[in-house]
Amino acid sequence: MSHKQLGQILLEMGHIDERKLKEGLEHQRRVPGIKIGQALLELNFIDEVQLTKALCRQFKLPYVDLSRAHISDDLVALVPQQVVQDFGIVPVKEHQGKLILATDDPMITFTGDDLRFVLNRELSFALTPPSALNNIRAEAYGLGEKVEIKKKKLGEEEEEDDEEGPIIRLVHEILEQALAQRASDIHVEPQEDRVRVRYRVDGVCYEAHSLEPDLKGPIITRLKVMARMDIAEHRKPQDGRINLHLMGRPIDLRVSLIPATQGESIVMRILDREAGLVDLADLGFVGEDRDRFDRIVKRPNGIFLVTGPTGSGKTTTLYAALKILNRPNVKIITAENPVEYHLAGINQAEVRHDIGLDFSRILRAMLRQAPNIILVGEIRDQETAEIAIQAALTGHLVFSTLHTNDAPSALTRLIDMGVKPFLAATAVMSVMAQRLVRKLCQTCRQPHDPAPSLLAAIGVTKEALAGREVYRAVGCKECRFEGYRGRTGIFELFQMDATLRELTYKGASTSEIREQARISGGLRSLREDGVRKVLNGTTTIEEILRVAGAVFAMEETASIE
Repeated sequence: MSHKQLGQILLEMGHIDERKLKEGLEHQRRVPGIKIGQALLELNFIDEVQLTKALCRQFKLPYVDLSRAHISDDLVALVPQQVVQDFGIVPVKEHQGKLILATDDPMITFTGDDLRFVLNRELSFALTPPSALNNIRAEAYGLGEKVEIKKKKLGEEEEEDDEEGPIIRLVHEILEQALAQRASDIHVEPQEDRVRVRYRVDGVCYEAHSLEPDLKGPIITRLKVMARMDIAEHRKPQDGRINLHLMGRPIDLRVSLIPATQGESIVMRILDREAGLVDLADLGFVGEDRDRFDRIVKRPNGIFLVTGPTGSGKTTTLYAALKILNRPNVKIITAENPVEYHLAGINQAEVRHDIGLDFSRILRAMLRQAPNIILVGEIRDQETAEIAIQAALTGHLVFSTLHTNDAPSALTRLIDMGVKPFLAATAVMSVMAQRLVRKLCQTCRQPHDPAPSLLAAIGVTKEALAGREVYRAVGCKECRFEGYRGRTGIFELFQMDATLRELTYKGASTSEIREQARISGGLRSLREDGVRKVLNGTTTIEEILRVAGAVFAMEETASIE
């Protein structure tokens, strides 16, 4: 016999709303073995009476209120104390030849035949809240001690002295507001006189909340519970993960905690499965660069490297490439730390250093699975680099990332790791460096005449502008008065050819590789791509300098086409 789900019944009875049900389901997933009713009880969203009445509706059993009841001695004599203790029941009354038993377990019907045999009576059952059952057993049979029965007061979410409910709501509001504002990170930072909550939006942090210092402990504890961290540990860094539904869609949070002088500081990276998986057009690829990228990633073998600092969108770019290549006749395996977005049809493995499952070990195991395409989240040591190179040389297409400032540096970085130059020269087929810059708000941007110093900083002269419009950030309600909304990429991409392979094999410098990549590899520098996006009104000179100014010294003067 099938029963309607308890959560749905509680919704229909008006005891909870959709948000509370989702939080209850999240709590249920975090605590193994807990039922949804108990999860909602622990979150103080319902009380025992509401839960019991919902169970009555679910299992089609009557409800009995024993909170003020008294069982007569005659009824007590009908059911021995041992039976009451073993089966978790109490007799309520006799009615039309049947003995009515009260219990807090709706599954009692499955043991009904055993009880009928033991008591030699016709029986029927009713449900009562656990506290009421406990108290009547204590009073009538001397089993245990009485407990206080707590009920929600009408119109109140929690008792006045219950701090847990407001903290749960506060944390939920912080998370929901961060998602609504398109934040990529949430920073919860205890200070001496307050708790500062900052959001990182479009790569820039701003303060969103300043909370009372008394909330530091409850907020940190709540987040540690949600991330399945050790709430008793306050001296060591911890990592965790939170999975929940916000604003009608699944959201993952990567949680990092580190002890600081004023308390434990938490950073949560928001992984929005729907917003995170983008197409190449959304990444900022335009014209010939987009066509060249398409051709390169569709090659049958070799290593494609994406470089840049943390937070420059490298993983997002690789996912966009996998979306192009993901077909039923292609086997794709990834090794990630951690798995940020789940892709249908792709086999994704997660690094777990606690059991020795690192990139190199996963990569070796991958090769026994006969994949066509491999993604390695990051090449950070010689062993991983050499296994990836061997995979590329044996007919696999390998995608990975490196932390270097520009694209040509990737080749010298591999050699610095200990990879033999002839292996690096042979296996690598293409390298791309990237940065993420904020896009101008299209509602409030304004044309302006940039200062000569700004133009000189990006290698452009007044004469070279040739009447083209340059815009500046202003600020309006649409962009929170920042002047920017959303981000796009600037890229430099080159493809290896015979000359570049020869230079790599001979151990040429980064500047020599860069010069040759411009001649034969199709390299357009980060600065050139940035200038192009300034001139088409996508971003500003200041933003290009903020994000990529450090690498401009390595690049030649930009050309405008």
